Amino acid sequence: QALDNHLARAVGAGNRIWLRGQTGREVDGNFGGRGDAAAQADNAMRCVKILLEEAGSELSHIVKTTIYLTDRAHREAVYQVVGRWLKGVYPCQTGLIVAGLAKPEMLMEIDVEAVIPTA
Repeated sequence: QALDNHLARAVGAGNRIWLRGQTGREVDGNFGGRGDAAAQADNAMRCVKILLEEAGSELSHIVKTTIYLTDRAHREAVYQVVGRWLKGVYPCQTGLIVAGLAKPEMLMEIDVEAVIPTA
């Protein structure tokens, strides 16, 4: 697919950070966890951690997540994984069941917003 657009993986404004949706696509561009929503969620959260750290933030700064699932049956597995990564963080969260994501192999996607505390 040759799209003529330039999208950032992370955008910061002031002390706020927005991440592009994270899936089973690894930082190097390879796709992992085909057919396994929990593995895709684990990879997505690993990428979230990396991107937040590159932006000067961290997982504990997450204030809002939106999780998109292609099948309600993936909910428990995905939420368990995300919960392990965000233990003790307590963000607001929205969960949606959608007809599909950008690629057919994607079973889940997570959007993240973070706010870096000010002194």
